[in-house]
Amino acid sequence: MKAVALTRYLPIDDPESLIDVELETPSPDANDLLIRVEAVSVNPVDTKVRAPKPQVEARPKVLGYDAAGVVEAVGSDVAGFRPGDAVYYAGDITRPGSNAQFQLVDARLVAIKPASLDFAQAAALPLTAITAWELLFERMPYAFEGGGTGKSLLVIAGAGGVGSIAIQLAKLAGFTVVASASRAETAAWCKQLGADHVIDHRQPLAAQLQALGFHTIDAALNLADTDRYWDVLGELLAPQGHVGLIVEPTGALRIGDPYKAKCIGIHWEMMFARPRFRTADMGEQGRILARVAALFDAGKLRGTLNDTLSPINAANLREAHRRLESGSAIGKLVLAGW
Repeated sequence: MKAVALTRYLPIDDPESLIDVELETPSPDANDLLIRVEAVSVNPVDTKVRAPKPQVEARPKVLGYDAAGVVEAVGSDVAGFRPGDAVYYAGDITRPGSNAQFQLVDARLVAIKPASLDFAQAAALPLTAITAWELLFERMPYAFEGGGTGKSLLVIAGAGGVGSIAIQLAKLAGFTVVASASRAETAAWCKQLGADHVIDHRQPLAAQLQALGFHTIDAALNLADTDRYWDVLGELLAPQGHVGLIVEPTGALRIGDPYKAKCIGIHWEMMFARPRFRTADMGEQGRILARVAALFDAGKLRGTLNDTLSPINAANLREAHRRLESGSAIGKLVLAGW
């Protein structure tokens, strides 16, 4: 089968950073689905895994943690799926990724893709939707059904992949959403997705929020830079508020006052935790994706795909990584077709 892989960890401008390879098609174990990949999305995790380091892989390593495709074969213990099903999933960072024509995925991490979306549109969603859902409704103490009613939520980097779906889920939960963006086009994107207000995260946040009538905020998702916004969020969050984080800090965080004084909840989200540690509830990720698919098919969510490259090959994946590393991407970038 065709695949895109790496053996050395190189800067993305190096043509050897991601290469086209031919690999054997794998066979499913008892709990696996063998999926024919139709489209893949690129996320910051891909660029971080691929980032330059001295390590050399003895065998080609396939990245890719967002995909949509068709079930080719099912493992002996799998129920609920059959060959021919159109599915979407984020998968497991400890296994070979989706940048290949065929991929093995634990069936518990997979759901039938939204019928209203094509493969490219569906591939843009799994990792970001699971991240946003787990962070808002499992890590943080808010129910999807009305849990945000009467509460304010600040989403830093609202035009990114996670921000684009988090804005929408938060609005459905009843939050008043303030998104941050730094360019006219990203601000417009956040408004289109339903943000009530948009502020500039390159400017002081407190003054902008106060001008909108927010002297404190109930919750914040820092989806961009944990270190940069740590102190200001500690001041802005209301007593007994909550902050959600997805980006590892570069240094130590001061988690005493005002966080301690205000009893602010600090919540980390890593959507690969369940599959990586084989938690008893890892099937929850498939259930989240099934619920998200139902919301799309009911017209309650809109897609976050902003651009598509074709076909899926090393040159296009290098271009996708380059765009993501530039920090200028809006929504999601997908590669489709072989």
